[in-house]
Amino acid sequence: MYVGILTGPFTDTPLDYVAAFAAQYGFGGLEVATGPGSKHINTDTFSEADATALLELLEKRMIRISALAAYTDLTSGDPQRREQNIQTVHRAIDIANMLGVEVVCTLAGLPPAGKSRQETIEEDCSVVFPPLLAHADEKGVKLALENWYATNIQNLEHWKLLFDVVPSHTLGLNFDPSHLLWQDIDYIEAVEMYVDRIFHSHAKDTEIKEHRRRYVGNQSGGWWRYVIPGLGRVRWGEYIAALRSNGYNGVLSIEHEDETLDREEGFLIGKKYLEQFFVPEVI
Repeated sequence: MYVGILTGPFTDTPLDYVAAFAAQYGFGGLEVATGPGSKHINTDTFSEADATALLELLEKRMIRISALAAYTDLTSGDPQRREQNIQTVHRAIDIANMLGVEVVCTLAGLPPAGKSRQETIEEDCSVVFPPLLAHADEKGVKLALENWYATNIQNLEHWKLLFDVVPSHTLGLNFDPSHLLWQDIDYIEAVEMYVDRIFHSHAKDTEIKEHRRRYVGNQSGGWWRYVIPGLGRVRWGEYIAALRSNGYNGVLSIEHEDETLDREEGFLIGKKYLEQFFVPEVI
């Protein structure tokens, strides 16, 4: 198992800087921000020559890509935007194949106005995902959905429904315990239930402000926030043990959304904390 970086906080910075930082401090991999106009991997313009240059950079820095990150709304209620977003993920699959990357991380989509998550899964995900998954199968790539609570896979009932409606085993999870924690969903049990669908894991924590929740109740916001691993309530030792005992031994990709910490500082704090639970993998 190894600690990686989701490169999103570095979107204003060339990827060679991120690779140098990651290599200098012993991170094992990069989850690379990917999309139209991205400074890291621009899905509109990325070419075979770009792939060759990037692979040379990775070899020089002795670092790998754990996944391409193409987080976009695949069930947008705007037909034109939906199609553009589908093409972004389609293109990300092609680029992953060029780079020898096995996973593209994306989202299950957001429920359009007037639709429930269940309706969106049954009526929209059932149409959107099969062609993408057929393309991914052809390219030797898997799609991993981050279980962000705002998307169509808010809870485990939604997970089950989606995997029933779209049963392909090329579709799985970029498992993020932070979203489950504040909803009081058991993320350890979720690992055990869906381990065969876990293709990637985010490492993000959640701070719970009990005094604030007692004041506003659990139906309001402001009583929880995302933090760097080790600064919140996720039981990382148990989570990592659950992953490993159920067969996952891949990346813990730090998703830095902690506004109280600087960019590089947050990644380094998270890496130091997580690595106490395992021997860091050497590439």
